[in-house]
Formats: sequence, C-alpha cells, structure tokens
Amino acid sequence: MAKDNPRARRLGEQIQRELTELLRRNVKDDRIGNVTITAVAVTGDLRTAKVFYLVFGKQGADPKVQKGLESAAGFLRNALSKSLMIRYTPTLSFELDTSIEHGVRLTQLIDSVTKPQAPAGASPTAGPTPTEPAEDDEGHVVDEGDYIPVSVPKPRDETE
Repeated sequence: MAKDNPRARRLGEQIQRELTELLRRNVKDDRIGNVTITAVAVTGDLRTAKVFYLVFGKQGADPKVQKGLESAAGFLRNALSKSLMIRYTPTLSFELDTSIEHGVRLTQLIDSVTKPQAPAGASPTAGPTPTEPAEDDEGHVVDEGDYIPVSVPKPRDETE
C-alpha cells in the first residue's frame, strides 16, 4: 500500500498534480466536466493507480462522468508516461471519492449521540451554563468543556 511505500506515495501525489492539469487543459470530453482529483493510491509495485475524484456540483455517482474518465484513461496514461519519466506508467482506474460524504455522516452520528436529549416541554437553553476556563496553581489554563471550578482551601499559615 502507498502508506508503507514512500515512493508510491510520492508517485501518487505527482500523478494527482499531472492528471489535474491534463483534465483541465487537454481532455475535451463533455462528459467529464468539472472533475476534481482528490487522491491517487498507487500500489507498492507502482503498476496500478486508483484515482479518486469528485464531480463539482453533483451529489453521488454520475455514470456519464465515470464512462468519460474510463474512455480517457488511455490518453491520460500516455500523457503521464511522457511527463513522469518512469519505466512503467501505472494503469489508471477511476473511483468516485466517498470519503467526504462518509465523514459528514460520521460527524452527524457523533453529534446526534453527544447532544443531550431535552425532556418534553423543557427549553433547549435550560440547564447549567458553561463557566470560564479555570486556571490551575501553576498558571496554566485548563479547558475541559463543562468544567465547574471547585474551591480549594487556602493553605494554613504555620504561625497560628
């Protein structure tokens, strides 16, 4: 996997930059439109590259865009071989990037679990208000969310 192989990771980054320019300037297929290359995962043997993309302004998969990218794969691979100067140019496969949608869904699930459920008839603003961050003995600011400061007894003077 590219995470374990620094060369594969660097090659993936270079392919991403080159593909972005090629799609923007050289590919004239109307099916592709506004495609953003979000990531490229290159296998450890540097023979296969999975290209992740998003379509600007569209939700979900668009089969026309996928077909357009697949039909341009040969042209893109040929153009990459001229610019990358490597022995074997990876075979390109295209996949819709769902990581952003997945992240949004996870955030919504986490928010739904962490929000306190208000009882029926209670106002959503009722309850204790958060206090200002407290300072500990050494002057460091401590912020632990709904932190309620506890009064600390003063040290006794030994002269008493």
